Amino acid sequence: MGTQEAVAAQDTVFTPGATGTRLRARNELLLGLALFALYSVVTMLPEQAREAAARGHGESLYALERALHLDVEPVLNGWLANQPVLRVLANYEYAITYVASALALLVWLFLRHPERYRTARNAFVMLNLAGLACFALYPVMPPRLMPADLGFVDTVTNGRTWGSWGSPLVKHADEFAAVPSLHMAWTLWVGVELARVKAKRWVQGLNTVHILVTLYVILATANHYLLDALAAVPFVVVPVYLAERFAKPSAPRVQGPDAFFLAVETPEAPQHPGGVIMLDTSRGDVGRADLVRVIEERLDGLPRFRQRLVHRGRWRRPVWRDLDRVDWEWHVTEKRVEGMAGLRAEVARLQSEALPLDRPPWRMVVLTGAEPGRTAVVYMMHHVVADGVGIVAQAVYLMEPPPEPVAGPPRAPLRKAVATVVGLGQLATAVGRPEPLPASGTCERRFGTMVLPLGTVRDVARRHGARVTDVVLCAVAGALNRSVSEEDGRPGTCRVAVPLMMRPPGSAMVGNHTTAVMVDLPIGKMAEPDRLALIARRSRVLRSGTRAQAAWFVMWQAGRLMPPPLHARFARMSYSGRFLQGTVSSLPGPDRLLRLCGAPLTAVYPIVPLAPGTPLAIAGLGVHRDLCFGLSVDPGLADDADALMDAVRDVFEELRKDPV
Repeated sequence: MGTQEAVAAQDTVFTPGATGTRLRARNELLLGLALFALYSVVTMLPEQAREAAARGHGESLYALERALHLDVEPVLNGWLANQPVLRVLANYEYAITYVASALALLVWLFLRHPERYRTARNAFVMLNLAGLACFALYPVMPPRLMPADLGFVDTVTNGRTWGSWGSPLVKHADEFAAVPSLHMAWTLWVGVELARVKAKRWVQGLNTVHILVTLYVILATANHYLLDALAAVPFVVVPVYLAERFAKPSAPRVQGPDAFFLAVETPEAPQHPGGVIMLDTSRGDVGRADLVRVIEERLDGLPRFRQRLVHRGRWRRPVWRDLDRVDWEWHVTEKRVEGMAGLRAEVARLQSEALPLDRPPWRMVVLTGAEPGRTAVVYMMHHVVADGVGIVAQAVYLMEPPPEPVAGPPRAPLRKAVATVVGLGQLATAVGRPEPLPASGTCERRFGTMVLPLGTVRDVARRHGARVTDVVLCAVAGALNRSVSEEDGRPGTCRVAVPLMMRPPGSAMVGNHTTAVMVDLPIGKMAEPDRLALIARRSRVLRSGTRAQAAWFVMWQAGRLMPPPLHARFARMSYSGRFLQGTVSSLPGPDRLLRLCGAPLTAVYPIVPLAPGTPLAIAGLGVHRDLCFGLSVDPGLADDADALMDAVRDVFEELRKDPV
């Protein structure tokens, strides 16, 4: 909610595609160091013993080139040797750019295309291992080191280029590592990977120029023969083929916590959270075409926006498959509504309709007419894609300025294990079916909104010795007391699930990293300060972390160990009206001013789906200095969501005015 106090999430990121952790990054660095160590072993082979063989191999290659009329090196080398400035630039290009481009691509794939990174890295490792083996078994003397009667000029030595091959800084480099030319192999590999991730055309064009420049430089500086460059081609093609052949399936599989929400979805309880994004369009309209343009520009960083689920049978989890084309006419639509009442009615209608799973499970609706100078964007995405934090992060990714990562330190393994054991014991004793709230049990919904100043909510919490989450829980409990009478079936308590995010630092925007802790809210008649004090005591389970850790352990292990049919039954049994009667969620949001399609963001009202068999879901989202609420309710509990939201506001006002 823009403040750690108001957020139930522990670790959150708003960066796209960030799937690596510190441990994984460290492993990649160790792999790189191991590769370099192996190269160092090759360089330590006795030079004198290899020199004669290297010269002989070099003479044979050059003789073959002359026989095939491919000996272009003397002409290129002779011209460059007489160009002092270009000679130095060529030496630096030879020493730097092939390394820089390969490392830049690896980092970019690691951060932006993690689904492609492992395969690309494996190909890169294999081509280098094959090259090192060739260097050790078939040393070749480069033209610049061949006898002077061949006429080659050593531009590296003559140019005195700092840091280049042959200079003192790298004097221990393997001088006989000519076949294949790793300079060409690395630049060609970069080109292959850029093509596979469908990089922008100008990027691929720039790399093509780099390949041609590198080819010229390795020949003109007399560091390689033309046949060395040609030999690089199979050293790229074969590793790329093998890496692709033995790679894990390119289609990512739906993980257990994500499949959980596929299993619990029913026609009466669609599972697609989202939000209503309010934009200030007083200075310029925002329409459907503007939104489509922004999404298209950033589609590479939002994989689920262009993927659909493919089911593989009852005993196997679905996978995500890329679509060749996104149906923009369906995914992004535009409609006019009559005032905020019309907006809320439209959101309620959208909530009642399940998202089809034969296409990417998301949609956006641009709504005009809600307020003068305002445009609303209703954004919904199926829960199988991400939890609330992930969905917020994907929305922020479409906005300006670019998101910045927000991460907390990971929990110590020992503390985590102890918390899990203690929490499992607590969960085992916290059984019992809650009394039901009135509900119609249909897919019909009512939707309400409200905005409170975040600073004022914090102040109320501070004065009452509670937390912001406690104040929100109290306001919901008090509102149920005022809106639902005992004659209508109001019980004495209402058990709500408070979702807690278990996201590790550096996690991606996709995937569910959510667990929930149950809190029994007193909804009988009592003074609101007393209700808040009681809730603050009961909600300590939210802050201890033991139940949350245990619940997450159970949810994750169930998805990992159970076969899909059994896991689906477990999900439907545990996430239903048998164990809870509502959801009260706290979501972290941006703490700075953002813009979507150039229009300033003024508010975001969360949309939280009802758990099957429950009639209530409310969420608060911090947006800059405000706390924005979205209420989803079964009409059997409250036919007028605005009236229930007004009751929430009244409870808050009573707490604010209480002298304590």
